[in-house]
Amino acid sequence: MRFFDFDDIIEETTKFVIFGIPWDYLTSIDLPNSSIAPKSIRKVTNDIGLTTELGYSILDFKAVDMGDIPIKEVNVEDNLKTIKNFVKDLYKPNVNIIPIMIGGDHFCTYPVVKTVGDLFDKQDEFGVLIFDSHLDLYNEWDKGVYSHATISHRIYDLEYINNKNLLIVGTRDIDIPELEIALSENIRYFNAHLLVDGLDRYIQNIIEFFKKSKIKYLYVSIDIDALDPSIAPGTGFAMPGGFSYREMWKILLDIATNFEIIGFDLVEVAPNLDLENKMTCNLAAKLIVELMSFIAYK
Repeated sequence: MRFFDFDDIIEETTKFVIFGIPWDYLTSIDLPNSSIAPKSIRKVTNDIGLTTELGYSILDFKAVDMGDIPIKEVNVEDNLKTIKNFVKDLYKPNVNIIPIMIGGDHFCTYPVVKTVGDLFDKQDEFGVLIFDSHLDLYNEWDKGVYSHATISHRIYDLEYINNKNLLIVGTRDIDIPELEIALSENIRYFNAHLLVDGLDRYIQNIIEFFKKSKIKYLYVSIDIDALDPSIAPGTGFAMPGGFSYREMWKILLDIATNFEIIGFDLVEVAPNLDLENKMTCNLAAKLIVELMSFIAYK
């Protein structure tokens, strides 16, 4: 089963390459099962209409679905190498593809961002935008330095990432050690409560942050818990006060209009916690395909 039944062969004209990382070993609680999310999100696309909200045909997206990366659940170092090699190989048939990863817990983002960033030849114009209800800035958590609660810190540690090209938005559940790190390193984040000042202002703040640093290219990571649990209940940390679907839709539209998105992911969907009508999986699939359309038809 593939995402919207896309093909699985990368060609010279391919624009988007979708793949899954069915791995949640580095989550910090046992309740969610995000390892089954790639399969579950693919499955719901069988029942979603084949046009986007702006009227574009999804079948014209020049997209492929390469399936899931083979994962050894508890062998972290092996998995990091496997993910790196898998993502590198995606560019061999076509260096201009845009990778789209479906997780998995949020740590799955780290090896993808690192590989995309390492291969990118304009690192001084490259930035990372993270949607999350948490900062995920712990230096260590649970099993060590690799955790879904350390993902932002590991990205910040990359030599080409700093406090001028990394931004976290939608935050509303911050622990004291994370706050201390953010303050000491001057890592920028926009709390979700700032939406009370207006969505347009919130979006403009995001755009201005990256424009000020002369960033032209973005990798975007969407933790599903950035959205309000009233519309995304199927996740491990359901924190109130998140984005609505329409707010997220508009933010992604404006971000894709102002920057070149060279890769993105969606993580932390827990189908075992979802409603029977697959509400969260439907939301995830819609966000992915709508963002694809914003990029393709900007």
